[in-house]
Amino acid sequence: MKQSIPTKIICLNIILIGCMLMLSSAHSLAANEPVSALTQTNISTTGAVHSATKEATLSVLNRDIINFRTSVLGIEPSERALRAQRRILQQLANSGEHKVSIADMPPGKLIQIDGAGSFYIAPEDIDPFQQETIASVAQQTLTRINLVIKESRESRSLEGMLRAGAYVITAFLVFIFLLWLTFRVRRAVVVKTLSFARDKLDGHELIQAKLINRDHVQSGLRRVLQWFSWLVIFLLTYEWLSFSLSQFPFTRPLGEQLNNYLLGLVTNIGSATVKAIPDLFTACVIFFLAKMVMQAFNAFFDRIEKGSLEVTWLDTDVVTPTRRIVKVAVWLFALTMAYPYLPGSGTEAFKGISVLVGLMISLGASSLIAQAASGLILTYSRIYRQGEFIHVNGHEGTITDLGMFTTRIRNGMGLEITLPNALVLGNVTKNYSRAVEGPGFVIDTKVTIGYDTPWRQVEAMLIEAARRTPSILAEPMPKVFQTALSDFYPEYLLICQAVPADPVPRAEVMSLLHANIQDVFNEYNVQIMSPHYLADPEKEKLVPKDGWFRAPANDPRAQS
Repeated sequence: MKQSIPTKIICLNIILIGCMLMLSSAHSLAANEPVSALTQTNISTTGAVHSATKEATLSVLNRDIINFRTSVLGIEPSERALRAQRRILQQLANSGEHKVSIADMPPGKLIQIDGAGSFYIAPEDIDPFQQETIASVAQQTLTRINLVIKESRESRSLEGMLRAGAYVITAFLVFIFLLWLTFRVRRAVVVKTLSFARDKLDGHELIQAKLINRDHVQSGLRRVLQWFSWLVIFLLTYEWLSFSLSQFPFTRPLGEQLNNYLLGLVTNIGSATVKAIPDLFTACVIFFLAKMVMQAFNAFFDRIEKGSLEVTWLDTDVVTPTRRIVKVAVWLFALTMAYPYLPGSGTEAFKGISVLVGLMISLGASSLIAQAASGLILTYSRIYRQGEFIHVNGHEGTITDLGMFTTRIRNGMGLEITLPNALVLGNVTKNYSRAVEGPGFVIDTKVTIGYDTPWRQVEAMLIEAARRTPSILAEPMPKVFQTALSDFYPEYLLICQAVPADPVPRAEVMSLLHANIQDVFNEYNVQIMSPHYLADPEKEKLVPKDGWFRAPANDPRAQS
């Protein structure tokens, strides 16, 4: 049967208790063995020597005594630490009072146990970065050795070991009770919180509009509560382990390290938070002032958009991009001013991230900056405006959005085309809306008719076709221009203006206009022979009026 999570935690803790008891018992037996056995066994069971390049740490019973940083009489620091360790273990194994003393041996100090030398402290062993003297270092070393002697005696005491085991078992029972209480409280809090959230979310307008999923909100709350409960369980386990390790002499340094690390972490975070409060307050004031300045600018821009305020240097159609530029400038300035006051801004990690971000922007933002600069030029040079009909690089349509990096247009087929601003700025732009009289945009089409048809008749027929097209305005009146006299025909250009508010897209307007041109020319028996023909046909190429609606075409007159 699969074990539950609390059962796994309990089993793991029982194993840890057993390991600590076995380890402490083994050390207690080893401490009562003869000196020869101590020196022949693996030193890692009673102490360790951690050596670096020219530095070694003397450690006895997992407690660091002193760091050796220099050679004495040709003996390297690692060898000095090993000899001192063996000497101390031999002295502690002998019977006696084990009284530690300091003897002067210029230029250093000699540490003695029961009047016998244990190791020598040279002046060069002092940390050059600490404001210490050899006397203070020797006194600290004496205190540490006395603590080792005390713990060594405690490890040989059966009564002390039993007392420590009782404390550990009691702490374990308390720990199990707290685990059980944590899971019970978590279950109750989850039920109450989800019930409260369900009652609050049932009638909320965001839930009814399906902008927020209630199940997702409840799932997120449940996960947050579970994460918080696991954090509590981790802290309980951490403190129980630290307390249990501190009860046995051999593992007490490990427990003290765990406890000191957690306390030091909490203390550092707390002190850093307290120290950062004034700087955070200054940064908040800067951002608050930036928000107030932005609100003033928003009120100014709103008045221009509504028409209640007119300024000569800012038009209504460029208020939106100007607002965006001012907002970015204000907040960037505020961020620059508040940056030195942000917590961690002076650390090397923060500086490294800032340099990395700046390098990424400088390497990858060249095209981005070019697009933004092109967008500013297009906006403030007034090449086109939103709602105008333009033709750029083979693409034509109505402008739906003027962005800082791209321009979006919607063509007559209903497709939205996104053009980079650098592409628009680097190509010839045809604006069909700028030169019109009043609202709307220009529609033009070209036809070629033979020289045997009077040009006045052609112009009248084209104007009549434009008049029959619903979306084309009567005012201004459509115009016809003869743009070229080619070898076989003149070229006629019809220019008229369409209503922009009409729902018919430009492509449909063009289709209706071309259909009306064909109908009008057929009504007046004028054939369209463009672009070229070699000879006049024997029979005129015309569509009689009674054949305009041949199957499968539908005759609207018959339906009416």
